[in-house]
Amino acid sequence: MKNFLLFLCLRLFLTTCLIQGSAHAQIDPHFSQYYNQPMLLNPALTGAIDGDYRAAAIWRSQYGNTLTTKGLSGEMVTDKNANFGISMLNQGSSDQAYSFTTAYVSMAYTGVRFGPNADHYLVMALQGGFINRHFDPTKLQFGDQWTSGLGYESTNASNESFARTSVLSFDGGVGIAYYDAVPDKTTSFFGGLSAFHLNSPANPFLSGDDAQRLPIRYVAQGGLRINNSNIYNIVPSVIFMKEGAFTEKVIGAYLQLYASDATDFICGMNWRMGDAIIPFAGIYYKGMTFGASYDATVSSLSSAATHTGTFEISISYIGIGKSTLKTKPFYCPRF
Repeated sequence: MKNFLLFLCLRLFLTTCLIQGSAHAQIDPHFSQYYNQPMLLNPALTGAIDGDYRAAAIWRSQYGNTLTTKGLSGEMVTDKNANFGISMLNQGSSDQAYSFTTAYVSMAYTGVRFGPNADHYLVMALQGGFINRHFDPTKLQFGDQWTSGLGYESTNASNESFARTSVLSFDGGVGIAYYDAVPDKTTSFFGGLSAFHLNSPANPFLSGDDAQRLPIRYVAQGGLRINNSNIYNIVPSVIFMKEGAFTEKVIGAYLQLYASDATDFICGMNWRMGDAIIPFAGIYYKGMTFGASYDATVSSLSSAATHTGTFEISISYIGIGKSTLKTKPFYCPRF
């Protein structure tokens, strides 16, 4: 299994470097609080937690609540050099005209460790699941339903016909990540590469050649955890994402302040280049983390519409089971 995962990861990421993206531009639904749903960023982050299991949920509202995205996930750490996780996402319009739903299972192999005390991890992961894409043509408006001087007339029949309005497609991804889990270290690095839609699921609503397929989404992320004893952590990070002709670049940092043994305060800001500034804040209490963020649009889109901001709220819980996995402090590569 280790050799197979390593071979697959290396082959895929060499392909990432050598092959140009298609002419299509698309970016998957995702969250500004990417740390709440890390398996959507890189399946190799499955189970990279300070505990034995984790459950998380997030809700995102865009454009005055005309578009909402929900995410649920669960992760489990084992003592068999493998972590497992499930993640689900749904994005839909408020009028129920459109929905995009995914469900994935992730498995991360954690048996590659090195260093004097095996505190450096090289994790390889596979992800598989399904995408469901659906739209309701009765909720859409077409050109032949508009009349000059009168505007849109819902009673006008449309000549559009669709072979299907919903489709379920298999989807697969892969990831590799490195993180430094040496306890009591001042500065620790983490980073990773991942690729999604490896089988390029066909667009169910358009006909044509392979150019109509869902492009592979490539992600690279990295950061540093700067630890100041029992007072605070500072974590700067960067994310680069490419899907077809579309790219996204995010840089930022957060501060984690230790208020007590059971309570932490978290605040920070990300900048999605050319699009939005994203302040966020959270509180950790006895394994439970509550977070909130707001995407303040700074691009030209802000002058084109009234409701351009995006609001997210999240909750997660990390628990310790009956296992004896945690024999020393472990610093996960995300909060």
